[in-house]
Amino acid sequence: MYDMTIRLQTNGKKCLYEQIYEHIRQEIREGKLLAGERLPSTRSLAEFLQVARSTVEYAYDQLLSEGYIESRPYRGYFVCSLEELFQMEENQLRREADFWGEKKKKEEYLYDFSPNEIDMTHFPFGIWKKITKNILTDGNSELFSQGEPQGDYDLRLTISRYLHSSRGVNCTPEQIIVGAGNDYLLMLLEKILGRRIKIAMENPTYKRACQIFESFAYEIVTVDMDENGMKVSMLTEADVNAAYVMPSHQFPTGTVMPIGRRRELLKWADKGESRFLIEDDYDSEFRYKGKPIPSLQSSDEHGKVIYLGTFSKAIAPAIRVSYMVLPKKLLKKYKEQCYFYSCTVSRIDQRILNEFIRDGYFERHLNKMRKHYRSKHDVLLECLKPFEEEFEISGEHAGLHILLTTKKNAPEEYYIQSAAKRRVKVYGLSDSLVAKANSKATILLGFGGLKEDEIVQGVNLLKEAWINCPQ
Repeated sequence: MYDMTIRLQTNGKKCLYEQIYEHIRQEIREGKLLAGERLPSTRSLAEFLQVARSTVEYAYDQLLSEGYIESRPYRGYFVCSLEELFQMEENQLRREADFWGEKKKKEEYLYDFSPNEIDMTHFPFGIWKKITKNILTDGNSELFSQGEPQGDYDLRLTISRYLHSSRGVNCTPEQIIVGAGNDYLLMLLEKILGRRIKIAMENPTYKRACQIFESFAYEIVTVDMDENGMKVSMLTEADVNAAYVMPSHQFPTGTVMPIGRRRELLKWADKGESRFLIEDDYDSEFRYKGKPIPSLQSSDEHGKVIYLGTFSKAIAPAIRVSYMVLPKKLLKKYKEQCYFYSCTVSRIDQRILNEFIRDGYFERHLNKMRKHYRSKHDVLLECLKPFEEEFEISGEHAGLHILLTTKKNAPEEYYIQSAAKRRVKVYGLSDSLVAKANSKATILLGFGGLKEDEIVQGVNLLKEAWINCPQ
């Protein structure tokens, strides 16, 4: 152990031995002196600090009596293990934090109809743990090397096969880029498409994507929607370079774009060499009525669609693995301008996900979750039947939320506040608006993170709050 630097104040109110004692105690409690670490001898420390040896002995005696250090015959003084002490303190703090946090949560809301929450109670923890254990016990040192910038080839091959079978996406593993979340992939896309371009977005839309585009100095042009999605006629007038769309399940409106409108979008993109469509395949896995809707990319014959997807909603939010499929004409730009960016997903996580998908666990998990979400979806729709006279219900049969649009003139804030008074949290469509729009108040009701009985109880409280709301 090196001598210990302690700033002593000779003119202070505390005596010297007390200052030494408090300094060492604080170092131990903050983990700067570790359990089993040897302290300098009383003679050595006294000489280093230029104080009397008895002063250091008084400080050490106090630390000994309180259990912070121990004396070992013929060896010196050592820091005691305070793990149990710290663990008790930590557990106590955690219990208090949980108690007050839960109390505060209960005081605020009983039910939260968040459109972003998912059900984690059915996550296959055992299978995920088994795959992880098998990978780490293989002793494959290659997993700890840097890996390919686009992501491991095996995972990209598995993703390409999955996308082709489930979404009709036509691509090779070479066209896929793996990243930790869509934010990173959109950042790469900005390097490929360039800065200060004009991009069209639906209104309302996924607000986070809009904020990211604005950070690139993109000029955002909002395009109105009808029952079929983005209006292509307005898109043509806007004179933009790209359009960001969610054709399979638009967030937050839940609109599913029909094939006719998709063809119009593709024709618009074909008319300009530098025009591209950015397809965010949001919530495409969860559909409860009719056949699955193929991706927009599956109908692209001229390399105009940039396809984005993620496993965060289908597996777990902590699985920060997203993917982008680039048209071949943009792949060359990526390799020229982004070759030096490393993949942001660890190779261990990539291997785990690859085996989870490749060996069929993902498909089985997805089928199970569709069943659970369909049951919650049906319960919610059944509970909302008394609302049909005063609200228009839309966005059903897909995704993890539905929309209630009032037939009255009450503002959106009225519904949010009156629900909050009954300790129910709901969300307004206005949170997703890029530009102001004159429309009826619309509320989003998410059901992914709630149990069926919580849905019933929560809707009953909303019934009390809204059914008799004023004109």
